[in-house]
Amino acid sequence: MDFQAGILRDGNPMESLEKQLICPICLEMFSKPVVILPCQHNLCRKCANDVFQAANPYWQSRGSVISGGRFRCPSCRHEVLLDRHGVYGLQRNLLVENIIDIYKQECSSRAGAGQCPAHPHIGMGDVPVPVPAGSSCFCPSAPAQTELNNCISMLVAGNDRIQTIISQLEDSCRCTEENSEAAKQELCARFDALAAVLEEKKSELLQRITREQSDKTGFVQGLICQYKEQLEKSSRLVETAIQAMEETGGAAFLMNAKQLIKTIVEASKGGRLEKIEHGYESMDAFSVSLDHLTEAVRALDFEPAWDTFLYGCKEDNSARFISFLFCI
Repeated sequence: MDFQAGILRDGNPMESLEKQLICPICLEMFSKPVVILPCQHNLCRKCANDVFQAANPYWQSRGSVISGGRFRCPSCRHEVLLDRHGVYGLQRNLLVENIIDIYKQECSSRAGAGQCPAHPHIGMGDVPVPVPAGSSCFCPSAPAQTELNNCISMLVAGNDRIQTIISQLEDSCRCTEENSEAAKQELCARFDALAAVLEEKKSELLQRITREQSDKTGFVQGLICQYKEQLEKSSRLVETAIQAMEETGGAAFLMNAKQLIKTIVEASKGGRLEKIEHGYESMDAFSVSLDHLTEAVRALDFEPAWDTFLYGCKEDNSARFISFLFCI
């Protein structure tokens, strides 16, 4: 607690002590239990809880106290982080509580003498203002100061709520950006995987076409070789027949002619080679229709549940924000 060094040198130490024992939230003397913040300022635990609840409007809606929260010290604006215990996790300031007990005892003893313990100098001339035992001070400016301080506290609490909402909205914006990047990366990965599957399937089908092409062209090339051999044999027989026609001997010609005719007949019978069927070169069997896949790809869209979720979140957030505005 920040006691001023001049409190002991003050003309009225009781009044200075009272100022040091005023809670900056309720503007009344600290009520037990008194908690000390990490910045060494003190608050009534009830007041600290009120500030904490105001700075964390969504805290109660979580259904449990598993997660903590934060609020700012009303004296120095230092940010106070709380765990799942909330303000009940803050340390009590037993020294201040003992000082309050001593002060109240002193006030009671002075009140018995009909004198305001904190403002003995205020009164009619040299006559002190009478203060009934157990009553608050009846200084003329006290009610106005109390009301003004209450208004200031309300504004400060409202500013804390707005700042908390701004921080939560900024966190939501940052999370939205991070989630959007993650969604983009996931979408790209899925499309890349789909493209890889299509590329793999395309390679497989191309290989099948290439094998069919190799088989057909190999068969046709074999037939070409066979027909060439047949053509070569037929040409040699033609040359032999021409040479036989040029011979002059009758008996020899007859013998050679009979044998040659027999060879030509046998060659013509055995020379019936295999042929290809009509349309053998066609590759229509390897045509693939991708119309249904094209339509399926064009029909790709995000799941309907996602749009419903976004719409529900927008309505929920709008309702919360409108409720918050009315609370302010």
